[in-house]
Amino acid sequence: MKHIPSDHRALMADDVREEDLEPYVALRYIARLFKVLAALILIMLAGEVVLGIVIDGRASITTLLGEATRLLVMAGLLWAAGDIAVLLVDAGHDVRVTRILLGRIHARLGPPLPAPAPEAAPAPTEQAEAVPVP
Repeated sequence: MKHIPSDHRALMADDVREEDLEPYVALRYIARLFKVLAALILIMLAGEVVLGIVIDGRASITTLLGEATRLLVMAGLLWAAGDIAVLLVDAGHDVRVTRILLGRIHARLGPPLPAPAPEAAPAPTEQAEAVPVP
């Protein structure tokens, strides 16, 4: 392994690769897409309720309750999926920060020290005390 001078190691530790700073663009777009779809479903729900009451009056309330429940659940799931995508982006940034910090720690500590050679065990002496056997 090549020995790197300590001042050069400190320079390398402060450099951050471009791929370490890139945001998760696709996941952010997916999160926005899910949240926009959830908002559109809520707008469609409001329009469906208004049209149902205008066209059928009170007779449409039972049907509208079922449809409203289904659409609210779908909008909630889409919104939650958007939040999970944002959470994945944050987790990815945490992993990248950890990798950068570990690289800096490794650069400051330098190369590992060689392992010490194992010590030879002392040779048994022939004048060992005899142990009485019962």
